[in-house]
Amino acid sequence: MEKKNKLRTLTEPFKIKMVEPLKVTTEEYREEALKEAGYNPFLLRSKDVFIDFLTDSGTGAMSDQQWSGIMMGDESYAGSRSWEHLEAVVMDLTGMPYVLPTHQGRAAERILYSILGGTGKVFISNTHFDTTRANIEYTGSTAIDILCEEGSDNQADLRFKGNIHLDKLKELIAQNGKENIAAVIMTVTNNSSGGQPVSMENIKETRKICDANGILLVMDACRIAENSYFIRHRESGYEHHSYKQIAQEILSYADAFVMSSKKDGLVNMGGLLTLRDEALSIKCKNMLIISEGFTTYGGLSGRDMEALAIGLQEVFDDDYLHYRIRSTAYLGEHLRAKGIPVVWPIGGHAVYVDAKQLYKNIPIHQYPGQALVCDLYIKGGIRCVEVGSVMFGKYDEKGALIPAANELVRLAIPRRVYTQSHIDFVLDIFDDILELKDRSTGYEITYEPPFLRHFTAKLKPIV
Repeated sequence: MEKKNKLRTLTEPFKIKMVEPLKVTTEEYREEALKEAGYNPFLLRSKDVFIDFLTDSGTGAMSDQQWSGIMMGDESYAGSRSWEHLEAVVMDLTGMPYVLPTHQGRAAERILYSILGGTGKVFISNTHFDTTRANIEYTGSTAIDILCEEGSDNQADLRFKGNIHLDKLKELIAQNGKENIAAVIMTVTNNSSGGQPVSMENIKETRKICDANGILLVMDACRIAENSYFIRHRESGYEHHSYKQIAQEILSYADAFVMSSKKDGLVNMGGLLTLRDEALSIKCKNMLIISEGFTTYGGLSGRDMEALAIGLQEVFDDDYLHYRIRSTAYLGEHLRAKGIPVVWPIGGHAVYVDAKQLYKNIPIHQYPGQALVCDLYIKGGIRCVEVGSVMFGKYDEKGALIPAANELVRLAIPRRVYTQSHIDFVLDIFDDILELKDRSTGYEITYEPPFLRHFTAKLKPIV
């Protein structure tokens, strides 16, 4: 059956019960809307967007079972049935006894890293994402990325390009002193490196290094189901494991689990922090109560917790994960066939376009990724995000830009939202983008905040 399906049109394994109208606008309208937004897609109004690939975080569609669960939500302040349901599901998945609900992932990060961090402390990761790095650096700590060597080659056709660099990990521990390493953070899948997966072998070896040095291993695993899919299909020995079993093994190697549930939790709002250590959990619970809410609801309503408990079970469904990964790959494979440079192989939640290679005439300090983001919106009403020097660039002591490692544009695909024809529309718009690939100028930043500047920065075209 599976071989036959590979030859057929990729169809969604669900039916549509409700629709949300999309506004069709003109190119002239979009040019004015983008100008009003300071050429920053985060500042666009959603009603002016046709295809929204800005993020896959909290933008998915919930199932009929989740909506039914919402009606059953117990809104008791303490010890609600919905909390008991969520706690049982999460404990079964993680094997960790201490479960803290938060309103979203960055709240879980803030709680954990404010306790672990501080001046002189170092966090090491395969790649910190934007909010993770910001929460760490806000405490005065240093965040260091050590992606495996093969991960830096955007075209290398390798199975696990999201892995942490094990030799560099050992070197950094020796250089900084194990007592100064606040934690090692394993991000699965590795968002900033193109949504690339991490192998179970790499996770195991990282655990051994942490054990040898008495260092905490944190699993930042908001896309753990997607990473489990890749392990089952790419790593020897896991062919006959269920996706949930693989996820459970991944988490068995972690001391803590941080999750933005807005991804593989299949909900529009929610986060989780789970822990093995009781003393650390007490500190985190105190911070949770101060900043989020009581320990049995965090920043969530009972209906939120009910929907999340159901979503964390639905996400490991075989049909769902096959569709999720293959539909994303469909977009990436067809873009590559057109001659669009994409990070290869395609990851689980998004397609990453290499804007530096596509817009070769635009110098890095004029942000080629932002140019592509703006062009996609103007040409097709497609909203996406730059993952390059606007997001991750810094300045030296003279104010000169220190570029990011890559100049990428992420097309993040919401879960269970768009159909095959929407994806084909995006592919058509890239024909227009190919006509712009020799453009010679980009953008300059006119305003930026001190942290996470890409969310609220304003830019203007260089003419």
